[in-house]
Amino acid sequence: MNESTRVLLAVAAAIVIGVVIAAFGDARTIGAADTIAPIGALWINAIRMTVIPLVFSLLITSVASVGDVKSIGRLGRRTLVVFVLLIGGAAAVVMPFARALFALLPLQGAQQLPSGAVEAAKEIAAAGGQAQTFSSWLTSLLPQNPIAAAASGAMMPLVLFTILLAIAIARSPQASRETLTKFFRAFSDAMLVLVRWVILVAPIGVFALVLPLAVHAGATLAGAIGFYIVAYSVACIVATLLLYPVVSIVGHIPMRRFARAALEPQLIAFSSSSSIATLPALVESAEKTLTLPEEVTGFVLPLAVSTFKIAAPVSWTVGALFVGWFYGAPLHLGGLATIAFAAVFLAFAVPGIPRGAFIMLTPLFLTLGLPAEGIGILIAVDAIPDLFATVLNTTGDLAAAALVAR
Repeated sequence: MNESTRVLLAVAAAIVIGVVIAAFGDARTIGAADTIAPIGALWINAIRMTVIPLVFSLLITSVASVGDVKSIGRLGRRTLVVFVLLIGGAAAVVMPFARALFALLPLQGAQQLPSGAVEAAKEIAAAGGQAQTFSSWLTSLLPQNPIAAAASGAMMPLVLFTILLAIAIARSPQASRETLTKFFRAFSDAMLVLVRWVILVAPIGVFALVLPLAVHAGATLAGAIGFYIVAYSVACIVATLLLYPVVSIVGHIPMRRFARAALEPQLIAFSSSSSIATLPALVESAEKTLTLPEEVTGFVLPLAVSTFKIAAPVSWTVGALFVGWFYGAPLHLGGLATIAFAAVFLAFAVPGIPRGAFIMLTPLFLTLGLPAEGIGILIAVDAIPDLFATVLNTTGDLAAAALVAR
């Protein structure tokens, strides 16, 4: 039985057992299910432990190995064009689809959530909105201390520093360039061995992550919140499925082959809700199943998991429509076009913090006349839809690599 099948069975078992436990409602059994959550967190920590050194070594190896620095620029330009086209395509598809979904609902006034959840989420949104302005994001692109950036998980500054360092290595004398390139290639090989050990225990980690979620999720879904969760999740699934024919037509990769390559990263994305955590599996699938060139996977995939958020137009459009309906202030076509246009250019600026995509929505909401409190509501109920959004981001990362390679 291959790794993907074992992980899929673990997910299915966790969901079934969790639903059964929730149906009986026994407090001791629910408590026992919660006790395994640290095992899942430990597995995610093991994955995250490998990500920073893997990103660093792969980027340096792929960029510094290129003798002609101009070819790095060509690869970078192709990657940027693919990123923008994929995000723009997602925005163009999701806007009419999401609008049609919410047209099924009658116009109504504001609903009420538990006050504690709303207030806590509003505080998170307000703090994030103050901390992450465009100017502060721009000045943070180059880190004052690359080691501190790596320690804090600031991926975008770390990626930019790594690319600059790799270009400097590529411009170094041949002896120095070869020595450093061999070192980082050997280092990346060792990291991939460590990653394989972590992935070997993936079924245990996935089971421990999904079971507590399955036990507790059902009781929190009701009314309008339940509709939003379903609409957001369905929109992410539709956008994910549309990537398969795009890769087949443009990238000349059969859909079945792409689906096989994407399955394991998608399962890790769904269980961990982290695009960065899927990087090792993405590299393995891209190189072994899709046979993409190492110089493409080593450059595009670390950059994609760090900065490319194809789910941003989906989450922003559905979130804005929901808040407009929730407060009785529906968005018109012009407002949706503003959201879609902003998503194409601001998706790369999403901060690397939990629910960062929604925090970036705050100034757009004020521009469109939507209440800023709606951001807090979106944050408060994002746990389940974020799983599907992460799967979309991960699939988009692999699709981008396939398209850049072709």
